[in-house]
Parts: sequence; structure tokens; C-alpha cells
Amino acid sequence: MNLQIKKDFLFCCLILMAAATTIAQDKYFTKSGSIHFLSKGAIEIIQADHRSVTCVLDPKTGAIQFAVLMKGFEFKKALMQEHFNEDYVESDKYPKAEFRGQIVNNSDIAYTKDGVYTAHVKGKLTLHGETKDVETNGKITVKGGKLLASSDFTILMSDYNIAIPKLVKENMSNTVTITVNCTLEPLK
Repeated sequence: MNLQIKKDFLFCCLILMAAATTIAQDKYFTKSGSIHFLSKGAIEIIQADHRSVTCVLDPKTGAIQFAVLMKGFEFKKALMQEHFNEDYVESDKYPKAEFRGQIVNNSDIAYTKDGVYTAHVKGKLTLHGETKDVETNGKITVKGGKLLASSDFTILMSDYNIAIPKLVKENMSNTVTITVNCTLEPLK
């Protein structure tokens, strides 16, 4: 097993152990959430999916946290995936991205009653070694004791010190739209 795989495995184990020790029965959890990102430039469209997003939500406080390993993003073109990991987000140096935040209007969400609720979320996104404030609206659907959390928001690559090489700067966009979808279940 190579060193990077061992590091990734250790990171996942640590996340799960931390989640297990801090999550009580009244919290919701998933390790199979998804993130899709899209950046539309003049010539180049860059998009990828990640299907192993870890998320923890505390309905009592509205605290929410997401963690993702950067090498887990899948692209349609292998070369694009290689450039993403090596040249843009530098996955070996910055192996994960993380969001820690709060559902500001948490009292408006009835976590035990089926329905669709608007969630206003504020927090900090750490990506590529940079941490920035993020604020967005999302949706929490309560159905059969599970939560379906979803949101779309936009970031600028330059805010996270992700440089676009001059050679392709005219073809690519600095703007990235991120879509998050997670089905969370009560931790038992």
C-alpha cells in the first residue's frame, strides 16, 4: 500500500472516530454525501463529482460540518483530474476541504416533522489552505426520519489562492458553482 493511500485511509478513520465520539443519538450523519462542482469558462467547462462526502448535523444547535478528500473528485477526462489534483488544488499538499458552520434559522426547521424547510447557513470553508466565510441558503427535506440536505453556492478560485495558469486564463473561469446533496440518518 503506498504512502498516500495509507494517509487517506488514516484520515478517513480519524474523521469517523472523531464523528463517532462527538455524535450523540440526536445527531445526523452520512459518509456518502455528494458534491458536484462546475466552472464554465469561455472555452473550457470543468466539472467533477465526489460521492464520499462526510457530513454531521446537530439539530439541537444547527451546527453542521462537511469534510471531503480532494482526490475523491471524479472527472470525465483523466487528464483533467490529474491537472486538478497536481496543478490547481495540490491534493498532496492540501488533501482535504472542510466546511464548519451553523444553520442560522435552525429554530424554523422541524427535524421530527416531514416537510421541506429553507436553511440559511453561515460558516467557514477551508480549501487549498485558505479559510473564507461562506453564506448561502439551502434546503432540508425531512422524510421518514431522514434528512435530505442540499445547497448551491459559488466561490472564486482566487479567494482560495488557486491560480489559473496564464496560458489558459482566457479559456477558464475563476467562478466555481458547488452543489451539495446529502442524505443524513440519525446516528444510533
